[in-house]
Amino acid sequence: MKTIYLGISGDIIHPGIINIIREAAKHGEVLIGLLTDSAIASHKRLPYLTWEQRLEVVESIKGVSSVVPQEDWSYVPNLKKYRPDAIIHGDDWIKGPLSKERENVIALMKEMGGEVIEIPYTRGVNSSALNEAKRLLGTTPDIRLKTLRRLIEIKKPVRIMEAHSGLSTHS
Repeated sequence: MKTIYLGISGDIIHPGIINIIREAAKHGEVLIGLLTDSAIASHKRLPYLTWEQRLEVVESIKGVSSVVPQEDWSYVPNLKKYRPDAIIHGDDWIKGPLSKERENVIALMKEMGGEVIEIPYTRGVNSSALNEAKRLLGTTPDIRLKTLRRLIEIKKPVRIMEAHSGLSTHS
């Protein structure tokens, strides 16, 4: 049976993630490269869930055969390590910030005799928009402190700016 690699953060599971896992499973056993907290934080925000929490969620998704850590934002190190028969990705990486990564992956998979499977990106679902909606809901000092502690553990150096509204009053 073929092994199909799929790299994800797994922090927000939405229909697009389920769709690509379902598509990958049509081609073989799905090997998920679950980005580590530090891999995500190096390019985006700190994930809401810890790697262990995300692992538990992703392992329980129908169609996932196995999960390995992806410690780099790039897929290339894991592709070299696990040598899957194919990698699957949404076509959203053809243009934009991941286009160079796409070129690297295509070259490596060709060199390894593998395949790159691109599927149409699930329209109307965007983890960045979901993240923004969550951010607008607000937070608490306790949540901010826990997030700061996790960030300090995984990312060096950490730059922090805290701002307070001069319009807020305390009674």
